[in-house]
Amino acid sequence: METVYDTRIVHGTVLTVNDAFDIVEDALLCIDGGRVQRLERMPEPADLPAATETLDAEGCLILPGLVNAHTHLPMTLFRGLADDLPLQRWLEEHIFPAEKNHIAPDTVRIGTLAACAELLLSGVTSCCDGYFFENEVAEAVVETGLRAVLGQGVIDFPAPGVPDPSRNIDAARAFLDKWTGRIPLLEPSVFCHSPYTCGETTLRRAKALAGEHDALLQIHVAETRMEREQCLSAHGVSPVMYLDRLGLLDPRTLLVHAVWLDEEDIRCIADKGCGVVHCPESNMKLASGIAPVPAMLSRGIPVAIGTDGSASNNDLDLLREMDTAAKLHKIHLADPTAMQAEAVVRMATAEGARVLGWAPRLGSLEIGKAADLVIVDARRPSMTPMYRPTSHLVYVADGSTVRDVMVDGRFLVRNGRILSFSWEDVGREWKRVTGRIAPVSKPDRM
Repeated sequence: METVYDTRIVHGTVLTVNDAFDIVEDALLCIDGGRVQRLERMPEPADLPAATETLDAEGCLILPGLVNAHTHLPMTLFRGLADDLPLQRWLEEHIFPAEKNHIAPDTVRIGTLAACAELLLSGVTSCCDGYFFENEVAEAVVETGLRAVLGQGVIDFPAPGVPDPSRNIDAARAFLDKWTGRIPLLEPSVFCHSPYTCGETTLRRAKALAGEHDALLQIHVAETRMEREQCLSAHGVSPVMYLDRLGLLDPRTLLVHAVWLDEEDIRCIADKGCGVVHCPESNMKLASGIAPVPAMLSRGIPVAIGTDGSASNNDLDLLREMDTAAKLHKIHLADPTAMQAEAVVRMATAEGARVLGWAPRLGSLEIGKAADLVIVDARRPSMTPMYRPTSHLVYVADGSTVRDVMVDGRFLVRNGRILSFSWEDVGREWKRVTGRIAPVSKPDRM
């Protein structure tokens, strides 16, 4: 009996991002049961397998779904609210007050849906989020069809949804209990804001809770020079070594930013097997510094790419972030060979899956892996001529070149239009919610 696949995609150029980084031109890609079942050069017409749906990708690039490894989804609410300020002032004078005044279950839901629309339309199929009211974030993400790791925020100050800081671990526990094993595309986690906003007891308890559920612990670390200096003054060691002293570092701990590292820090991260998320545009905008990514990669540390939240980037376009990641390190090291395109594509796909614990299941287009993929329209004037597809993907493509997006074998975007939910409906509510948000004060010059 002839096999009838759910979907066959024909004639595109597939960037597999497998270990050999094979590129298959004029490819046939067959999907069934949410997984890649066939991937090969196009056969003769008589040998073409049957499928319920056929998609012609001639003139297009097909790549694994992009993984945005660090986001704060509801912070689309605060895009452009306070720009051109140092991190601490940005947080303390603008973002924290705005969260106090405007973050609630209904605003979190609509901010998350807006973020998911932006992610999907720019080719992101998976994200890792950390914020507050994470139950509402989860409900919204499930509605959109995205794959996600979602972390309930933990901080030793009154926070949205957790006004009593002594209950911060309880809130995270309730979130993990509710969502663990509930939705195949969603994994709950714990998001400790940072070593300077969470005390030693909270950090230890958060890691223990994550361990009980085999969940990821996310934490901002070594983001700014000030953070490093404060940690050295208070604890006699760097932020990374402080977390190591507390027993927090292992392959299920995800270190975000990791800008102010020395050789001892890098060696420790490598030895402990932690993943790192590089957020170049946010780091640049807040003048936090430049993470030593090439040095980390040379030590075998898995480094993924994240956009951070919309309030500090100010977009969620991971293709643009890839371009920035490549060029930033070239100019910083005065080396045009640093951070080559293939390495950056791996960071945005396979390495993203790896740091989230998904490497066996996704991150590359290979037989048996999840059918999470993106189709980029390479027929546009800006994408021609194409001598090296990988180079074009990093240095030319952006969210506007994304045509189709599939997660787990299901198309969520076709021809640049979201299928899984109505952006028109979300947009009307979005306008109402954001219309009542105003800056706490007008940012001024330093």
